[in-house]
Amino acid sequence: MMSDTPLWASEAFWKKTAIWVTAGAFILLVVLTFDSLKQTSPGHSRVPAFAVINQAIDYQYKPELHKSVPVIGGTELLFNTTYSEEEAKALVDLGKKTVQAKNCMNCHTLLGNGAYYAPDLTKAWLDQGWLNTEQREQQMLAFLQNPEKNARTFGSNRKMPNLKITEDEAKGIIAFLKWMSGIDTNGFPYNFKTLYAQE
Repeated sequence: MMSDTPLWASEAFWKKTAIWVTAGAFILLVVLTFDSLKQTSPGHSRVPAFAVINQAIDYQYKPELHKSVPVIGGTELLFNTTYSEEEAKALVDLGKKTVQAKNCMNCHTLLGNGAYYAPDLTKAWLDQGWLNTEQREQQMLAFLQNPEKNARTFGSNRKMPNLKITEDEAKGIIAFLKWMSGIDTNGFPYNFKTLYAQE
């Protein structure tokens, strides 16, 4: 005796369809995960190698892309030192681990993640608040080690607490911030004016 139930209405059809759709989605997820890891690895076109801390970095609006992008320029040494890729990686890693250990994201955002009490740090290396490139590193070092004495609140009265950051940790944080400013964040933060801006 033949069943009058159409194929698309049968329980077996939907069980098999669910298995195939789940398997296909899993394979797609694996492929996208590996692609994302490749796209976000240091040294890729959107994320610079760690040795970029030896170069000048700016963030400029590109009308043809309708967004701002990092612009990597000539030599601009950090702490008057040329770092190899391994040395730069170690310094940036120290900075990243210090930022995590001191829980900076409780107040700041990094690459769009974190809190909104204090300034976003994604392009902090390029912030106009440092006034000029000649004094930037020393201002950042002084601020990170003694924020109460070197704070720039710009009328907000918000001040960073003293987190007992050592000089080596501060140098690591500065290297991390400089490296992070070279990441292509697809235009984020928007309308950001850098220290190099002509206007």
